[in-house]
Amino acid sequence: MTYKRKTPYLQFKRASDIGFSITLLILLSPLFLVIALLIKASSQGSLFYTSLRVGLKGKPLACYKFRTMYSDADKRLHHLLEKDPLLKMEWAQYQKLKNDPRIFPLGHFLRKTSLDELPQLINVLLGDLSLIGPRPFYANQVTKYLGDKKEKFLSVKPGITGLWQVSGRNLLTFEERLTLDEHYIDNFCFMQDLLIFFKTFPALFSLKGAY
Repeated sequence: MTYKRKTPYLQFKRASDIGFSITLLILLSPLFLVIALLIKASSQGSLFYTSLRVGLKGKPLACYKFRTMYSDADKRLHHLLEKDPLLKMEWAQYQKLKNDPRIFPLGHFLRKTSLDELPQLINVLLGDLSLIGPRPFYANQVTKYLGDKKEKFLSVKPGITGLWQVSGRNLLTFEERLTLDEHYIDNFCFMQDLLIFFKTFPALFSLKGAY
């Protein structure tokens, strides 16, 4: 099956993404500077972290984030999961760790407030992401979880915020996230995006499921 989207709404959505991302990047530029200085003072390494994901129609996607982990985070994760079966189970279920020792102290704050994801506004401006959509998958998640629904899940441009983020975020299992993403795709329309947009801010301020 080929999944096609209505062109008029896609054009409106893209225009909105451009307008919002430019406006927010300008307004938040002082905050970007403050965060950058704090990261430099908190941990050695680069300011930004590039998270390699899978975008629309399977296109490789480099998501920009403020760095929240130590420079050797990937190596630390491998050792942690090898040594601790409980952490390995938690990672398998949620694809995240609630008390992740790879994250430096400031990084915990940035993640909890979602400030680490602000650089993704650049991805939105470039057209790699939308403001609202399913969260982008890692390549191994596509292979392991999507199966014969791969084309469906990759038929919509991923977003910074979406149904998963306003429905509990990290309190949900990965399977529950897939269910929400599929619901979003099946009901792709302006009203759904508008509802998610207005729910995003209360979800951010409540910090529910954020870590």
